[in-house]
Parts: sequence; structure tokens; C-alpha cells
Amino acid sequence: MAELDISNIDLPYNTDAEQMVLGSAIADPELVAKIIDKLTPEHFHIKAHSGIYSVMQQMFVSGEDINIISLGERCVRQQVFASPEEAKEYLYKLSVMAVESSSIESYAQYLDEKFVMRQLINVSRDIFEKATSGTEEPGSLLEYAEKRILDIRSTAETSGLMNINPTVIDLLKHLIDINQHPENNQIGLSTGFRVLDKVIYGLMPSSLILIAARPGMGKTSFAMNMAVNAARLHRDKKIAIFSLEMSRSQLVERMLSSEGRINADKLKTGDIDQSQWRGLYEAAEMLMSSEIYVDDTAGITVGEMKAKLRRINNVGLVVIDYIGLVTVKGKNSGNRVAEVTEITRNMKVMAKEMNVPVIALSQLSRGPDNREDKRPLLSDLRDSGSAEQDADVVLFLYRDHYYHKEKTDLINSCECIVAKNRHGKCCTVQMRWEGEFTRFTSVEEHHEDPRG
Repeated sequence: MAELDISNIDLPYNTDAEQMVLGSAIADPELVAKIIDKLTPEHFHIKAHSGIYSVMQQMFVSGEDINIISLGERCVRQQVFASPEEAKEYLYKLSVMAVESSSIESYAQYLDEKFVMRQLINVSRDIFEKATSGTEEPGSLLEYAEKRILDIRSTAETSGLMNINPTVIDLLKHLIDINQHPENNQIGLSTGFRVLDKVIYGLMPSSLILIAARPGMGKTSFAMNMAVNAARLHRDKKIAIFSLEMSRSQLVERMLSSEGRINADKLKTGDIDQSQWRGLYEAAEMLMSSEIYVDDTAGITVGEMKAKLRRINNVGLVVIDYIGLVTVKGKNSGNRVAEVTEITRNMKVMAKEMNVPVIALSQLSRGPDNREDKRPLLSDLRDSGSAEQDADVVLFLYRDHYYHKEKTDLINSCECIVAKNRHGKCCTVQMRWEGEFTRFTSVEEHHEDPRG
């Protein structure tokens, strides 16, 4: 079979369409405002056209009049044309190719379609060359290919300014609904913890929720409880869990222990009595009827997570356990603060792009251990970079019994400290910790955090 050669494939473009768009903008400079946010110089394949449009953009931004003379002079200065005569002749030729003002946006859309096709061809060439070079690792190449394709998509889907009327109407409808039906007063997916839902308004779409604690506080259990609760309460949504620390089987074992209320140690040894088997079967049936997906790939990147999520329809929640084990490839590799900054920003972008809540777990520094009051503060986020800034909600878990074993009356007590809440107040929600089942439950009370 002959070797595939894609190096000589012609790139798609349309000279007439490019000339018509530029000519229309020269004939009626007010049309530049209609296309300035839709087209870039790269949308014009012919080099001279790209240069002319770049000069037009500069003149539009600086408020200069755009006409054949002024545009020609700027084009000559920027070496788009060799002489004023050449510039004047060609710009005049373009101006007589102007189309009706009502048609320019459709022509701009046509140029955008050609531009996307050229991008796809160029990316395909790059991928082909890397794949046939014999020097690339398959995993790295897959990540590179997915990122390049997603970059094209995200550029193509960038939204512009929109009138707020539809948003106002939607908000009014929501307010009318929750006024008449208070039980619907929740924007995001339920965590399964009623008081916490009231404080943070559920797991809201596009939000990055950070759960942080010192080791042993139960943050993985808390996140898994949230994930299972969301799966149970929102059957139409898929719950995606990226477990970088525990294997898929270990995670499912915890879920069965928590849902079946079976001692985690007994679940490991199989020392289960008849009544516990019944609870185990019920928990297994519930989990199997839920849309929960677990990926336990070690050293995964946020880009790889995003690529995998795009292959699943109707994702409702993403859980990442935990930030400290997420990998970064590229210029920031090795600088942990810069790495975490890139990771959390990418997680926030992923949440926004996919319009889903993302729960990410994080370790804390030893700061709380060295203070009289062991409760975490935002400054305790380990190697946090911009984590505090990127997160919409920051939840700290604190169990006083962890530090004061003699206080047996507090063995099941846990505080969920809402340290940051972009959408509401910061407070402390009282929780109950059932360690033998790796399970958190609600305590129907909460109080304001005295530290503000």
C-alpha cells in the first residue's frame, strides 16, 4: 500500500468571499463593527487580505476614519503593499465588490467555516507528522491531539455580548417558581446534606468546589458521600469520579460500606451476618442503578480528564481526588506552586466550559497542627497557588476528636467549615461522622463562623 501523503493537500478558502467582506467594510466602514468580533486576520487566507484586515482592526480600535486613502497609507507603512499606487488600485478594486450590508455577516460566517477547516487540516498534518516520526509516546500524542482539536472547538464556540433580556426572564421565572414552591429553592445538584445545600445552594453548575482537610479527617469519604447522594437524587445525571489515590475497587468498597452501613473492616474480611448481607445487596443494587463512572488512572492531567468527560453525555458532577496527584506537563512542570495554579485554573475552566460542578480535594499544610485552634484557615491550603482565588466554594473538614482523643463525646462530631462561598455566606455546618462506615450525615443545625 502506498504511503499516505497529506503534505500537498490544498487549504480551503474563497478569494471572492474574502474580497467581498473587505470591500464591503471599505465601502461602508460602519460594517467593521459587525465583523470585528467574528473575524481575525487569520480568517483571511490570502496574505494581502490578512494584512488589510489587520490594519482595519487597528484603525477601528483607534477611532480613525477608514477609507481608501487612509487605509492605503497605513497598509503601505506596514508593508502590505509596495507603493501607494498599488494600494489605491487594489483597495478600489475591493470597494466595487461590496455586497449589501445585510449580507456581510453571512459572508463572515462563511469565512469562519473555511478558517475552521484550514485549522483542522493543519492540526491533522501536525498530528500525522508526530505520529509517523516514531519519537512520540502514544499517551502524549493523544493528549496533544485532543487538546489541539478542543482548542479549535473552544475558539469556534466563543460567545459574544448578549442582550440580558432572556436572562432576566429566566431569573424571574425561577423566582416565581421558588416563591410558589419553596422546596425547589436550589440551583445546583443536592449534596445530600440539607443544611449544607441551603448554605451553598447545592453544587452549582460551572462551580469549582474545593474540599480540604488534614489527613485522616475524611475528605475522600465526604466527597464520595456527596457523589453517591447526587447520583441517587439526580438519576438523570452521570457522576464522574477521577480517583488518583485509590483504586476503583477500593472506592466502590467504601461506597458499599457507607451505603450499606457495614463496618469497613468486616467488608474486607467478609465477616458479614445475614442482616448485613441484606443491607449490602440493597446498597449494591442502588449503586448499580446509578450513573456513577470511576477513572483510577494515575498521574492524569486536567486535559486528559476533559477529553474523557467529553465522551460521556449528560455529566452532572465531576469529583477529583485529589489535586496533589494531578500531573502537569510543560513549562510549569517541577514548580509545584505554579503547577497547582495551572491545575486549579484548568479545573475552573473545565467546570465553566462543561457547565458542571467540579469537586476537587486538597491537602492542607501543617499550619493547623501548630496553632492552639486547629481549625483550618484559607492560608493553610498547601502549595495553593491560585486555588483560593479560582474556587467558588472552599469547604474545610475539622474533627476535634482527631486532636483531643480524650473528648469521647466528640468522637462522631465534625464541622464542615464553609470558608469561602462566592454565592452566599460563610458559616460552619455541623456534621456527624460515622467512621466505621466512612459516612457523614447531617446534624440539623448550623451556626455562623465566629471568625467571619
